[in-house]
Amino acid sequence: MTDVESRVDSDELAGLAELARTSLELIVGLQDEAGAYPASPTFSAYRGYSWFRDGSFIADGVSAAGGAASAERFFDWCSGILLARSSEIASIVDAARAGRPVADSAMLGTRFTLDGADGADEWWDFQLDGYGTWLWAVAAHARRHGRTVERWLPAIELTVDYLASSWDRPCFDWWEEHADHVHVSTLGCISAGFRSILAEHVLDVDRRSRVESAADAINALIRSGGTARGHLAKWLGSTEVDASLAALVSPLGVFPATEPVGAATVKAVDSALNVGGGVHRYLDDTFYGGGQWPLLSCMLGLGFEALGDRSRAMAQLRWAASTAVASGELPEQVGDHLLFPERRAEWVDRWGSVATPLLWSHAMYVRLAVELGVIEGVGE
Repeated sequence: MTDVESRVDSDELAGLAELARTSLELIVGLQDEAGAYPASPTFSAYRGYSWFRDGSFIADGVSAAGGAASAERFFDWCSGILLARSSEIASIVDAARAGRPVADSAMLGTRFTLDGADGADEWWDFQLDGYGTWLWAVAAHARRHGRTVERWLPAIELTVDYLASSWDRPCFDWWEEHADHVHVSTLGCISAGFRSILAEHVLDVDRRSRVESAADAINALIRSGGTARGHLAKWLGSTEVDASLAALVSPLGVFPATEPVGAATVKAVDSALNVGGGVHRYLDDTFYGGGQWPLLSCMLGLGFEALGDRSRAMAQLRWAASTAVASGELPEQVGDHLLFPERRAEWVDRWGSVATPLLWSHAMYVRLAVELGVIEGVGE
């Protein structure tokens, strides 16, 4: 028994483990036959869609818990979407290299229908982070399970071409907001993807050179313009913190907790956004009143674990577990501590109750539970 486990009641520990196991079962059970992880099966705005970003974090959690086949079905789904758009990607890359980048509306979407088609309804679609995150997730999975990425190499090549040509463009952030900024979490996702694929040694000489140059440029840009008071900032030139930045420490490992910037970022997210274990996205968040997100609580927990603070990490897991509804489903956010309570009703009127279950919440809970040894996982 670890020191952390010795401070947790055995019945409570069993309950935490059971929620992790049922979370894994829920994710795999809801996975579409085509391989996509639906963001939320019932929420009006998400129903029928899968995101590269959310799905990649979901696949990583499933992979870490031993669900290799499920994760690989998702990677196959991502690969199919990219291969089907190879001509489109080539045109985007050629235009960027010629100094005539295409309009934001002509860039790849951020979410797709479960069968891999573009969405028919209007969305805040131009986001780059998901494509970097899928590169990172597929490489992390291969490393974790002793496999190669050759199965997905053609899609990987398309992705690195796309990102290497366009990584510095402003786009919407994780939250589908602020399209006029270059977001540090987006840059970090791309950097993590580049570094992970470089470590697989599968790229040809020309691609490897371009990706190495882009990865170096991204990290230099983050350090020069994407930090404030020693921690990572919400976007280039900002001084604010965003909870998505915790992912750049762990699990993405772009700025490890052993580095001053990584450690300072975990502490900044904790100080500014963590209230009793529940983590807000950012201080000006008005979405559903600006509640606390279980998935972000688990990401901060991964940061605490990376810092060596297992007690704080376990506290984050316990808080996330406390948000489960009677059916055991985890929501996108809870309204126990709203930043702008007067703004909640407008979103309920627009889209209905908060998304429940949110598969990303379940996946981050599983990922932290594996990291803390609450359930058995597969080491990297």
